[in-house]
Amino acid sequence: MLETLTSKRYRKIVFLTWFLTLDLIMFGAFVRLTDSGLGCPDWPGCYGSVTPIGALDSIKQAVQVMPDGPVTLPKAWIEMIHRYVGALLGFLIIMISWMAWRHRNKFEYSPKLAFVTLAAVCLQGAFGAWTVTMKLMPLIVTAHLLGGMSLLALMTWLAARERAYPAVLQASLRYKPWIALGLVLLFMQIALGGWVSTNYAALACMDFPTCNGSWIPPMDLANGFSLIRGLGEMPGGEMISQTALTGIHWVHRNFAFVIFAFMGVLSWRLMKDPGLKGPAQLVFALLIAQLFTGLTTIFFQWPLLIAVLHNGGAAGLVLATVTLLFRLGHTARLATNPQR
Repeated sequence: MLETLTSKRYRKIVFLTWFLTLDLIMFGAFVRLTDSGLGCPDWPGCYGSVTPIGALDSIKQAVQVMPDGPVTLPKAWIEMIHRYVGALLGFLIIMISWMAWRHRNKFEYSPKLAFVTLAAVCLQGAFGAWTVTMKLMPLIVTAHLLGGMSLLALMTWLAARERAYPAVLQASLRYKPWIALGLVLLFMQIALGGWVSTNYAALACMDFPTCNGSWIPPMDLANGFSLIRGLGEMPGGEMISQTALTGIHWVHRNFAFVIFAFMGVLSWRLMKDPGLKGPAQLVFALLIAQLFTGLTTIFFQWPLLIAVLHNGGAAGLVLATVTLLFRLGHTARLATNPQR
């Protein structure tokens, strides 16, 4: 009875943490898209205070110096709420790791994945601090985004282990390497999308399917994809050029077609398997939603809600693809070890 209660408690904490991770990614996109990343320009507090309330004088002074600057009271609250939720997420993952270790002889799975997730959330916290101290350096912000998606993938795997699934056809196992490749491509596209967002290149191409009236517009890919540089700058320190921003946008837009074709065909094939139908349908639906929100971002000049939903759609694709990968891996393990 004790073991059953422990397992149920652990399962509830895992699913709560998984849900909170997804929410935090969405809220992180809101922080980024509302330019609130420097709402409190120090870390972990806000001008040395636990909340923006204790930093009101410093925030007012910053607003007086730069009325249109990155520091305002609403932005400070947005940034600090993001940090509070991140701290809660870290605490929950510590709890998961502790329970996984303490009850390692009772649980079916090894605690290794829980400890990998703990290491990932610690690294993610470090990137959160560097995002502030490095003044929204595009490379750091994009790495922070990828860290969040990686954390979601790990939490999805942890949560997937706590559920029962319908049987997967043995014939579907041949798709496992293709799904793994799809996940790699998806992370590449998320990195490109993060690079667009952190460089404010979402509106560099205002038409579709052409870009500024051309299929291959003038682009400065070398400077656009130079990694070591500050926000809004070229490697030499001068302001980033429009051709560099165009190159960033154009590459992300066109790589999206690769993702759409690859994952679209793959999910369509996987829908034939009853054990994979649910997540495969989710992948297919999210691909269509991503296409819609991506185009809407261009035609309506980057509305906040649509941009946040576009980030959420990317997170949903990671979630669904990892679920597919887990179910196929679980089936393969059962085939080699029927007692598990």
